[in-house]
Amino acid sequence: MKTIIYYLKPFFKRMSLGLFIKILGTLVELALPYILSHILKNVVVTQQISQILLWGGAMIACAGMACLCNIIANRMAARVARNFSENVRHDLFDKTMRLSPAQTDAFTIPSLESRITTDTYNLHSFVGMMQRLGVRAPILLVGGIAITLIMDSFLALSIIAVLPFIFVTVYFISKKGVPLYQKVQKSVDGMIRVVREDTQGIRVIKALSKTEYEHRRYGSVNKNLVHDEKKAGITMGAVNPIMTLLMNSGIVAVVALAANRVANHQSDPETVIAFMQYFTLISMAMMSVTRMFVMFSKSSASANRIAEVLDTKDDLTVKSENQYPAKKTDAFITFENVSFSYKGKRNNLENISLSVPKGGSLGIIGATGSGKSTLVKLLIRFYDVTGGAIRIDGRDIRTIPREEFFKKFGIAMQHDFLYADTVEENIKFGRELSHEDVVRAAKIAQADDFIQAFPEGYEHMLSQKGTNVSGGQKQRILISRAVAARPEILILDDSSSALDYKTDANLRRALAENLTDTTVITVAQRVSSVKNCDVILVLDEGRIIGLGTHDELIVTCPEYKEISDSQMGGAIVE
Repeated sequence: MKTIIYYLKPFFKRMSLGLFIKILGTLVELALPYILSHILKNVVVTQQISQILLWGGAMIACAGMACLCNIIANRMAARVARNFSENVRHDLFDKTMRLSPAQTDAFTIPSLESRITTDTYNLHSFVGMMQRLGVRAPILLVGGIAITLIMDSFLALSIIAVLPFIFVTVYFISKKGVPLYQKVQKSVDGMIRVVREDTQGIRVIKALSKTEYEHRRYGSVNKNLVHDEKKAGITMGAVNPIMTLLMNSGIVAVVALAANRVANHQSDPETVIAFMQYFTLISMAMMSVTRMFVMFSKSSASANRIAEVLDTKDDLTVKSENQYPAKKTDAFITFENVSFSYKGKRNNLENISLSVPKGGSLGIIGATGSGKSTLVKLLIRFYDVTGGAIRIDGRDIRTIPREEFFKKFGIAMQHDFLYADTVEENIKFGRELSHEDVVRAAKIAQADDFIQAFPEGYEHMLSQKGTNVSGGQKQRILISRAVAARPEILILDDSSSALDYKTDANLRRALAENLTDTTVITVAQRVSSVKNCDVILVLDEGRIIGLGTHDELIVTCPEYKEISDSQMGGAIVE
């Protein structure tokens, strides 16, 4: 629960004031049965209306004060819980955005979504409940027992005798609750994963008539969640019935003892009436304590899951140049014997060495799974190399500060995303770019014509994931975003696959004419997309099988020639 305490520290003063008001209201509430006992025992017998009205008014005033204090304290508690959970969500989201791809893969996207939503809600509920009941319940419990001991210690002992059994029951059941609720949250992660996959692929599912299949798949994870919730619910649900049984046993004992004591003139009915009211307050307090223990089990499991993310150390820290010294080189981008493995068992890339000059162009081509996108991910340092080094302008990329490093890049990927906003805002992407910069980028990306054809132009609203534009239009908007900030390095990772050959050729020509100082790296399946690059890298199973210009590779690399002939019939496509 260190996470909860850490985020509650800024609110301690406000919580202290709220708790003081709560304590005041609870103490006043505790006085009500005592005043009632006094009225019945000492005031009614005088038959003085003024005294009855006076003490009755005192009861009404105490009840009103207790109500007002509880309302104020509860409102303050709700405000603290709201601001607390806002801060947790903010930091958790920020940390999630800063996780490396390897760490994101380890947590999984559905699990991270669940932690930001369900887990933070559990903490919000616990913090609010803790402030509302965490003070009131113990005061009612301890105060009620103390007053009943003063009023009739013999009857009070019957209540006290029941309490140890209640505390032991709550403790052992709650201890089992934390792992059970952790398992429930993992099942929630699984359900979110399926829902996320199905909502993203809904068109494919319908097109292939697989709605029933996905319904069964969802039903399976839903049943797993129901099973885990049922197990946790049955275990934690046993607390209330057991508590009710024990408390009712205490009431029976109190009634039996009270009847005997009144019959023997050892107590009086007025005391018994007040005593039963206090016993009701004590019972309510114990029920509140039980609810808090159940909520504690949920929030403890959620707090642990949130802390796992927040406490995750950055695995892509900026290294010292003493450890990775810079080298003087004429090349702008250099790969030096780069090897990489995702899982550490076998290399996904092995002994990759190449260089690209400033303002030059590199084309990467190869079969699916050959390592093309992996090479790009290493260049933009989504992962660190297993062996070798990648340099930009002679500096090892592991030594370049993050803010400086990522400003160098403009990236457009095949499965990149568009969000529900205007075309212009999607191209700006939160950057301080002028409208002229946006239009210039759109013209380079061959997107200006179709954007201007929209009735709203650049103010045309895109749907989530850009489903209201074609695949080719979406890719051109993404390329516009990549070139808008005039990056030093432009990466196009299979980002023109939906473009026709003419548009693709116009795009390459516009990039060459307008981004003369930008180093362009193109990952493609088409030979036509890379044939004019200064250097073309041909990959196969993570190894270089060809490196050179188009004309050189036609002669020296049979695999490249085969791809070129199959796509272009051996012709030169302009």
